[in-house]
Amino acid sequence: MSDTPSLTIGADGLDTDAIVREIRERVAQRRARGEYDEAAVARAERFNLANLQDDAQFLERYLACLRQAAQVDINDFEIVERRARMAPLLKRLKQGIWSLLRFYTYRLWSQQNQVNGMLLAATEIVATRDQARIDALEARLRALEARLPPSDKPS
Repeated sequence: MSDTPSLTIGADGLDTDAIVREIRERVAQRRARGEYDEAAVARAERFNLANLQDDAQFLERYLACLRQAAQVDINDFEIVERRARMAPLLKRLKQGIWSLLRFYTYRLWSQQNQVNGMLLAATEIVATRDQARIDALEARLRALEARLPPSDKPS
């Protein structure tokens, strides 16, 4: 596969290199601030699960993503206001709204975390049980095949 993109978009007076540079800088800044945490990455990675071909690889990756994203983050976060002119006022307003919302949503988030945790545990239990059953059946099949005469063994 070549390094040349298969699709090119451009317009007169548009500096695509500058745009790409700006995007990369913003990503680096956000990464430094911790905005791209593991749960957010796990949510994004769930779309990669469709590309996994091997069933065992799929299940392992799926369960890893579930473990990372199962818990809703109910912690406080920094409120950022980008509109410079009214930033202090808008930031205080948003903090006040958040304080009211937190009161109403904390219980909901806590219950959601409980449900997510139970569903994750149930999924892991079923996967473990099924894998143990598959392993036992494969061992039984190998034992039965070992008893067959050489002429009847599958190739």
